Amino acid sequence: MVDTPRAFLRDLLAQRYEDLKRKLTWRLGSAELASDALHDTWVHLDDRADRQSDVKSPGAYLMRIAMNMAFDRVQRERRYMSDDEIDALMTEFVDPTPGPAQTIEARDDIATLERLLADLPPRRRAIFIAVRVHEMSNEDVARRFGVSPRLVGLELKRAHEYCVAHMPRSE
Repeated sequence: MVDTPRAFLRDLLAQRYEDLKRKLTWRLGSAELASDALHDTWVHLDDRADRQSDVKSPGAYLMRIAMNMAFDRVQRERRYMSDDEIDALMTEFVDPTPGPAQTIEARDDIATLERLLADLPPRRRAIFIAVRVHEMSNEDVARRFGVSPRLVGLELKRAHEYCVAHMPRSE
């Protein structure tokens, strides 16, 4: 024989678990939420042991507690951000400064590029540096070297092709 209302309700919950879960699943639309709500109900019965002395309809009482637990759980989960929301928020706070690994990698890339540029013919190297480093227009470089803008474009293209072909690939 069950001696306390709490023990009676817990026994009733254990005996009718599958039926309660089926009814909750139908009402809530989620078996997982129904199962979680019933677990929360079990825990909640311990917390309310002193106030359960005059329950007139124990089955309806358990169902009402489980529904309330489910609604509380849904409300709590709505307060938390989804993974997508967190990712979107984190992209706003990403530190734009490179870390030590990126700094070392960039320095290695620059050193490699300097070695590759040293291998270029002098005029091609000078045109490349004037356009890409000093940001001069092709027309200004053509006037400076006494060549056509078309030749400047060809020299740039050859310099790029050489650098791309000989630059180590990072994977």
